[in-house]
Amino acid sequence: MHCVWATSERRPLIKPDLQQRLWPYLGGIARENKMKALIVGGVEDHVHVMLSIPSTLSVAKAVQLLKGNSSKWIHDTFKEHWSFEWQEGYGVFGAASMSPVSTFVDCRPARLGAASALSP
Repeated sequence: MHCVWATSERRPLIKPDLQQRLWPYLGGIARENKMKALIVGGVEDHVHVMLSIPSTLSVAKAVQLLKGNSSKWIHDTFKEHWSFEWQEGYGVFGAASMSPVSTFVDCRPARLGAASALSP
């Protein structure tokens, strides 16, 4: 599934230096919770994650884990981001074929920001 969520008020807080650390961190959160983050990317005001979740985990819980743990990590690791928040809510889109979605996420770095392909 393709998950998307934004920073609070779409503020451009995810600068390239934070992106380089946040994308792999999101992959680690997924791995620790038996999910597979196949692709993680985004731009300064939102995140895209191509995710596979186990049948025992709801979509809502999966996104809650990703958003909540990453927000806490940002606060604990980057004191200058003390006001960082994710927006309420998220978008999730089914991905019967990963090819179109992964192409979309992979193309974003050239135009808008970085992406990471993660090993499943």
